[in-house]
Amino acid sequence: MTDTPPDRLSVNPDSPFYDAEVLERGVGVRFKGVEKTNVEEYCVSEGWVRLAAGAAKDRRGQPMTIKLQGAVEPYFREPEGSET
Repeated sequence: MTDTPPDRLSVNPDSPFYDAEVLERGVGVRFKGVEKTNVEEYCVSEGWVRLAAGAAKDRRGQPMTIKLQGAVEPYFREPEGSET
Protein backbone atom coordinates (compact mmCIF):
# COMPACT_ATOMS: atom_id res chain seq x y z
CA MET A 1 0.00 0.00 0.00
CA THR A 2 1.15 3.54 -0.67
CA ASP A 3 1.39 6.39 1.83
CA THR A 4 -1.07 8.57 -0.07
CA PRO A 5 -4.83 7.98 0.08
CA PRO A 6 -6.70 7.43 -3.19
CA ASP A 7 -7.92 10.37 -5.30
CA ARG A 8 -11.53 9.36 -4.66
CA LEU A 9 -12.94 7.32 -1.79
CA SER A 10 -16.40 6.47 -0.47
CA VAL A 11 -17.55 4.86 2.80
CA ASN A 12 -20.62 3.36 1.08
CA PRO A 13 -20.02 -0.35 0.25
CA ASP A 14 -22.32 -0.04 -2.81
CA SER A 15 -20.10 2.64 -4.39
CA PRO A 16 -17.47 1.73 -7.01
CA PHE A 17 -15.05 3.97 -5.04
CA TYR A 18 -15.36 1.95 -1.81
CA ASP A 19 -12.10 0.37 -0.60
CA ALA A 20 -12.31 -1.56 2.69
CA GLU A 21 -8.52 -1.95 3.04
CA VAL A 22 -7.93 1.79 2.82
CA LEU A 23 -10.77 2.57 5.22
CA GLU A 24 -9.45 0.04 7.76
CA ARG A 25 -6.14 1.90 7.71
CA GLY A 26 -7.91 5.08 8.82
CA VAL A 27 -8.34 8.01 6.47
CA GLY A 28 -8.82 11.56 7.72
CA VAL A 29 -10.01 14.46 5.56
CA ARG A 30 -9.27 18.17 5.83
CA PHE A 31 -11.70 20.30 3.84
CA LYS A 32 -10.63 23.93 3.35
CA GLY A 33 -8.12 23.40 6.16
CA VAL A 34 -10.69 22.11 8.69
CA GLU A 35 -10.81 18.51 9.93
CA LYS A 36 -14.12 16.87 8.93
CA THR A 37 -15.44 13.70 10.58
CA ASN A 38 -18.73 13.32 8.68
CA VAL A 39 -17.31 12.80 5.15
CA GLU A 40 -19.19 10.16 3.16
CA GLU A 41 -17.16 10.56 -0.06
CA TYR A 42 -14.43 12.82 -1.43
CA CYS A 43 -12.63 13.54 -4.70
CA VAL A 44 -9.31 15.41 -4.59
CA SER A 45 -8.91 16.00 -8.35
CA GLU A 46 -12.42 17.47 -8.72
CA GLY A 47 -12.20 19.34 -5.37
CA TRP A 48 -15.35 18.24 -3.53
CA VAL A 49 -16.57 16.36 -0.48
CA ARG A 50 -19.94 14.81 0.23
CA LEU A 51 -20.89 15.33 3.89
CA ALA A 52 -23.63 13.65 5.93
CA ALA A 53 -26.43 16.13 6.66
CA GLY A 54 -27.23 15.35 10.28
CA ALA A 55 -29.07 12.13 11.08
CA ALA A 56 -31.47 12.40 8.12
CA LYS A 57 -31.82 9.32 5.88
CA ASP A 58 -33.09 8.97 2.31
CA ARG A 59 -35.79 6.48 1.31
CA ARG A 60 -33.17 3.71 0.91
CA GLY A 61 -31.84 4.26 4.44
CA GLN A 62 -28.63 5.97 3.27
CA PRO A 63 -27.51 9.22 4.96
CA MET A 64 -28.68 12.42 3.27
CA THR A 65 -25.62 14.27 1.98
CA ILE A 66 -24.57 17.68 0.75
CA LYS A 67 -21.79 18.24 -1.78
CA LEU A 68 -19.35 21.08 -1.10
CA GLN A 69 -16.62 22.41 -3.39
CA GLY A 70 -13.16 23.34 -2.10
CA ALA A 71 -9.66 22.13 -1.26
CA VAL A 72 -9.64 18.49 -0.12
CA GLU A 73 -6.65 17.01 1.75
CA PRO A 74 -6.99 13.31 2.66
CA TYR A 75 -4.36 11.69 4.88
CA PHE A 76 -3.79 8.45 6.74
CA ARG A 77 -4.32 8.73 10.47
CA GLU A 78 -1.54 7.64 12.81
CA PRO A 79 -2.26 4.31 14.51
CA GLU A 80 -3.20 4.73 18.16
CA GLY A 81 -0.31 4.29 20.53
CA SER A 82 2.36 5.23 17.99
CA GLU A 83 4.94 7.85 18.79
CA THR A 84 5.16 10.90 16.52
